[in-house]
Amino acid sequence: MFPFLLIVLLSLSWRTSASAQPAQEFLHCLSLRFHNSSSFAKLVYTQHNSSYSSVLKSSAQSLRFTTPSTPTPLAIVTPLHAPHIQAAVHCCRKHGLQVRTRSGGHDFEGLSYTTAYKVPFVVIDLVNLRSVQVNVEKATLHFCTSKQSCYWCCAKLLLVFCCNAGQSLTELYYEIARKSRTLAFPAGIGHTVGLGGHLSGGGYGVLFRKYGLGADNVIDARLIDVKGRILDKKSMGEDLFWAIRGGGGGSFGIVLAWKLKLVPVPANVTVFTLSKTLEQNATELVHQWQYIAHKLPKEIHTSIIISRVNSSENEKMTVQASFTGIFLGSTDELVPLIEEKFPQLGIVKEDCFEMSWAESNLCATQCPIGVSLETLLERSQKSVLSKTFFKAKSDYVKQLIPESAFQGLWPKFYEDGAKFASMVFVAFGGKMEEISETESPYPHRAGNLYSILYVWTGKKRKIKLLTSS
Repeated sequence: MFPFLLIVLLSLSWRTSASAQPAQEFLHCLSLRFHNSSSFAKLVYTQHNSSYSSVLKSSAQSLRFTTPSTPTPLAIVTPLHAPHIQAAVHCCRKHGLQVRTRSGGHDFEGLSYTTAYKVPFVVIDLVNLRSVQVNVEKATLHFCTSKQSCYWCCAKLLLVFCCNAGQSLTELYYEIARKSRTLAFPAGIGHTVGLGGHLSGGGYGVLFRKYGLGADNVIDARLIDVKGRILDKKSMGEDLFWAIRGGGGGSFGIVLAWKLKLVPVPANVTVFTLSKTLEQNATELVHQWQYIAHKLPKEIHTSIIISRVNSSENEKMTVQASFTGIFLGSTDELVPLIEEKFPQLGIVKEDCFEMSWAESNLCATQCPIGVSLETLLERSQKSVLSKTFFKAKSDYVKQLIPESAFQGLWPKFYEDGAKFASMVFVAFGGKMEEISETESPYPHRAGNLYSILYVWTGKKRKIKLLTSS
């Protein structure tokens, strides 16, 4: 009796208009396939549920996609294991609803939890799938759909630990660090970045010049396709396995889990940062960096963050370029290397800090040096882009930009709309030169000197980029 009563109550909570019919049908279908009515009530959120809004906005970092006019899902499903996802996929397909998949993190354009089109859709949020197992002996990660069961046979391997597609990158790094100080995974940074979306979207991080993208280090995956089948690399075929490693999250199915190859790093890495304003020759340094950064040894990741600041000397507005980087080695090795390759930068030991690779990820997200490693577990850790209106887009640079072009760019930062604007240059080269552009759906390999990320942040809805496009 209870499941039937639950279905009736859910149906009554929705409007009886024609627009509500798909939601009623979906909920009815899902409740029948969940079997357990208490699980259904805890894991499925509708627009009339008091927790619906907080769940929807839980990983939405850009306020552009939380306005009253933003299309919202008919329901949010937060599965605990594969059968829940299979049920949601089946019911969406049966009743003609689109699926948005969110792996517990954020995305720049809100594609994982909203839509640009007025079509009914459901969000499947994998945030509950968050356990990890690390096999230190074979340097691999084995991912599961629950803490109790692992897809890959644990009996065949020693020290196997499981991890799921809903894991955040920093949660993953914390679990690796617990087992080894000299193993890492070459993915991105940020407490609000979900592992599933990062891998399937072709995201890169500070180790990509040495080891390639995270997607380049995927060994296997478990995916639920549109028919509800659970497929691995062998059963899904080479084409589909190629597509999910950079071709877009949720485009070809829902990835439950990833099997990843870990990479070796020194027990201590060196993080450095050095900021220069226009008055301190920043323009020339940025221009010269272009010639050098992509040719540096693979062990060095460098970037430049360019933004508007007030000069500490005269409190006048100026533009600042912050040269940052991570080196897989010691300070004593790094300083003479930079002095040889880029002497104009003027780096000294005082600009450098040694720490573990896991700790360097905290530094990269602007956490104070020395903060507890457990901070990696805090998904709510604030960043520059946390809970603001922001817009971001990227370019890939293949030809050197003349110094005069940079001089013409700086005045853009003084405009009112650019108060919270920034540009981030990230050096390519290294391993990225060695991987074919057809190896995965991420084609930006050989020939790219660096990428430029344009970011605008603020508290208002007005969006203005530094570029005219």
